[in-house]
Amino acid sequence: MPTISVIVPVYKVEAYLDRCVKSILAQTFTDFELILVDDGSPDNCPAMCDAWAEQDTRITVIHQANGGLSAARNAGIDWAFAHSDSEWLTFIDSDDWVHPQCLAKLLDAAIENGVAVSVCGYAETTGEEPIVDAETVATVWRPEDFFVQRNTNAVIACAKLYRKVCFADIRYPVGKIHEDAFTTYKILFAVPHIAVLSEPFYFYYQNLQGITKRPWNIKRFDAVEAVAEQIRYFETKGFCAAYERQILAFLDIACYHFQVFHRAERISRQERARYREIKRLVKQIVHRYQEDLKLSWVTYDWLVLELYPIRARVFLHTRSAILKIKRLFGRKTT
Repeated sequence: MPTISVIVPVYKVEAYLDRCVKSILAQTFTDFELILVDDGSPDNCPAMCDAWAEQDTRITVIHQANGGLSAARNAGIDWAFAHSDSEWLTFIDSDDWVHPQCLAKLLDAAIENGVAVSVCGYAETTGEEPIVDAETVATVWRPEDFFVQRNTNAVIACAKLYRKVCFADIRYPVGKIHEDAFTTYKILFAVPHIAVLSEPFYFYYQNLQGITKRPWNIKRFDAVEAVAEQIRYFETKGFCAAYERQILAFLDIACYHFQVFHRAERISRQERARYREIKRLVKQIVHRYQEDLKLSWVTYDWLVLELYPIRARVFLHTRSAILKIKRLFGRKTT
């Protein structure tokens, strides 16, 4: 049975799927199985997956009704636990591709350093393949240091190799986008050390049709919810540096998504309900962590108005009145 289970969710990527699969089958490390999860793709992807499975016995195809990226990844994880004795899992998105030594380097880094998670760098690209120094040597990091210093690389699900047991009790949240932000940190912070390859063995395609590249929609509020969960987790577990980083990030993330929401031309009743839900969540975080958040009027005047419109307007009117009085008395004394 294979050493590594490679899980690839597939949905509406017929222009990129072959590139992704070819890069996996071209790996210098060959003891892997490839699990293609067709997440109810309405294009030619289901047939393409089946055609690839006919060409290579290492490929398994799962066809399921569309449930989103989390549901597809979870289906691959569940299959690996139920049908494979593989020791390791990795995720590759179907519009991305990997360097020929990606699996070999990640596995060597994990085994040589005795860790349950190894990470490689990633390169954002529109199609060209970056030059990679394949002789790079892994370094060992504390997960908290890596999360704080290289946050995006730490949060994404891809560009990592995990011992399968890491997912024994963890799955991606179905129905959420930014699902990595809800999940990856729980795995990283559950291990004492991770092995890190700085070189980009993973190539992230900047697909303008991808989830995170589409125009803003109400689902993007999931990012605020994810960071709120991280803050609670880091505080509870005593990860002070990660807690402080996300506390600083939280207000900026909330500000951004509230502002984009209010610029929308049409807002449905369901979207407004989600907005109110996130607004309550932000208020809860602000109240719970107000000393560390330092929600000042000077820095976050827009967010203060958003969260506390009545109090903010009273404050503004009061301040305006005081300034008028000061100016009036100033003229009289001169």
